[in-house]
Amino acid sequence: MPEPEPESAPASEPTPASGPTPASGPTPASGPTPDPESAPDPAPQPAPGRQPQPAPESAKKRRRPWVRRVRRAVLVLALVLIVPLVAVETALRVNYMGDPADGTYTRDRDAMWLGHAWVDGRKKDADVTALAGRLEDTGVRDLYVHTGPLEHDGTLPRSVYPRARWFIDAVHRELPGVRVQAFLGDVLANGGPEGLELSDAATRAEVVRSAGQVLDTGYEGVHLDLEPLHSGDAHYLDLLDDLRELTKGRDAQLSVAAHQIDPLPHLHSVAGFVADHPKWWSQEFFGQVARRVDQIAVMSYDTARLFESTYGGYVAQQTSLALEVTPPTTHLLMGLPFYYESNPSHWGHAETVGAAVRGARLGLSRTDPDRELFGLAPYIDFAATETNWREFKDGWVR
Repeated sequence: MPEPEPESAPASEPTPASGPTPASGPTPASGPTPDPESAPDPAPQPAPGRQPQPAPESAKKRRRPWVRRVRRAVLVLALVLIVPLVAVETALRVNYMGDPADGTYTRDRDAMWLGHAWVDGRKKDADVTALAGRLEDTGVRDLYVHTGPLEHDGTLPRSVYPRARWFIDAVHRELPGVRVQAFLGDVLANGGPEGLELSDAATRAEVVRSAGQVLDTGYEGVHLDLEPLHSGDAHYLDLLDDLRELTKGRDAQLSVAAHQIDPLPHLHSVAGFVADHPKWWSQEFFGQVARRVDQIAVMSYDTARLFESTYGGYVAQQTSLALEVTPPTTHLLMGLPFYYESNPSHWGHAETVGAAVRGARLGLSRTDPDRELFGLAPYIDFAATETNWREFKDGWVR
């Protein structure tokens, strides 16, 4: 805080130019000599018009405690937030360096997420022909077509996908060999007031029944996307076991959309403590899920990375982490952001398809370059740009 300014002398007490000295001090030669007999010997007084001033050091001592506390808090905040962030970004940038191995291109086992318009009546034959033209020179062999959402009790009204059979037949006609899977999803309650409750056995049974319902329609697989799904959710694993029994009996695929894996040990625990939507799964839980399905597709976007190089390094890391725990009999796919947004969770200038493709190739090169059941999965058709398609084909389709 600022020091107080000295008060000015009262008008009735002008201050002599030279200023009087205390009685006990020597008397200036030019000043009057006081009569020692007529005047008492008072205690020394300060000069009229001058207020005693605290020593500068005293003022600093009064100010410094709170100033020091503020400075210390700022330093701690910098150490806790900024330094780790810089370290992480640097590590990811290094992870993006180097060249992918030769041969790390499409294995003709890629997939793509499609929107709901394909099964609700908005799309026509010409649209399927155009889609076939987009995909015929790529390695896309599975289409995850949004057919839900599921009701919170696990049921699926047939009215939400009236044109599903038409679309399945049209794809088989235009794109022989491409499978069509029903993309079913819902928001999970996770203890909240609304959403699908996985802990309820009756609800899980309805999800299984809904899966059988879409297989009856002609779909060749079930693609499940339930969010936010906490790492270690045993009820989800129970649901996958029941679904796998159904799909194997029908010679159909079971695939899931998966959360990202902890980029740092136990990060999912920290995220689950401070947020309702934990973004990551432990690597162990990812492996448990992967062993129960035919295909697992990592939603490797919405990463909050600030730079294209660090996003690509993040995808490389995620690819390696997923490959380490995905059995060779399970088809692993890494998601690509076929859309543009700019917000704190997804910076469009950083999360490019080109960076994701290169990152996936780097992770594949370093971990399991000969993995056959591996592919990329663009999300999503209706938001895709020409740049997205070009970077996908140039970087992956050779």
